[in-house]
Amino acid sequence: MSAPHRDALGEPGSATPAAVPGQDNRHGEALLPRSAVTALWAVRHGQSTANVAFAEAERTGSAGLPVAGRDSDVPLSALGRAQARMLAGWLAGHAPGAGPDLVVCSPYARARQTWEAMAGLTADVPVLVDERLRDREMGVFELHPPGALAAVAPDEAVRRTLLGEWSYRPPGGEALADVALRVRDFTTELARAAADRRVLVVAHDAIVIALRYVLAGLGAPVPHDLPPVPNASVTHWRGDGHHLRLAHWGQTAHLTDLALPEGTA
Repeated sequence: MSAPHRDALGEPGSATPAAVPGQDNRHGEALLPRSAVTALWAVRHGQSTANVAFAEAERTGSAGLPVAGRDSDVPLSALGRAQARMLAGWLAGHAPGAGPDLVVCSPYARARQTWEAMAGLTADVPVLVDERLRDREMGVFELHPPGALAAVAPDEAVRRTLLGEWSYRPPGGEALADVALRVRDFTTELARAAADRRVLVVAHDAIVIALRYVLAGLGAPVPHDLPPVPNASVTHWRGDGHHLRLAHWGQTAHLTDLALPEGTA
């Protein structure tokens, strides 16, 4: 997904669930999707080298070349690796029997590297890699910062602004609405296969946004105005045996004592 590469580099703090504009909560819980998952955490990967490149392109107004390589191969930056190690402390801080007992990870390198760093302080937890948790695919504009996209395809840049990220589908790529469809398929299967499990998802901000939309149930509004999903943040849903309810959005308190790697300040 292109937008996450240029935003949300990880501000300290945590957020409780924000009211979603336009949501009518009078329907109650009957229209929430059924799930017996005990708890669900969604971690966005640590800062990636593409996040750094997109932020620099936005800062300078550059319309230069896209980031080289494949999106699936983009690694963590030095700061991202440090953030992932702080996530290891967050994970190890759970009381016995309270933390995740199943991990499902995106196949992309930056997500897998985040989990590998997190796993160092924990007991053995089963890990699955699920293709449905990959980042939003940008098709022919893969790894193009907005300035580069505007330079090579100005009409597409205008269309993207007009439609917004939820509806804009680049040639050969996905809209956020498309991501939500595969995430809905993932959560439906998870509800059947992981009842009574405490599940940690390690993925991307597009996936966290889609999870919030899908788990909000029938009639949930399109999430145009959500707060950002910072790098290495934790979003948490609590289960009651029937449904999952959002408890915390984009928490980053575990990063408060992060020592920045040399050269990243």
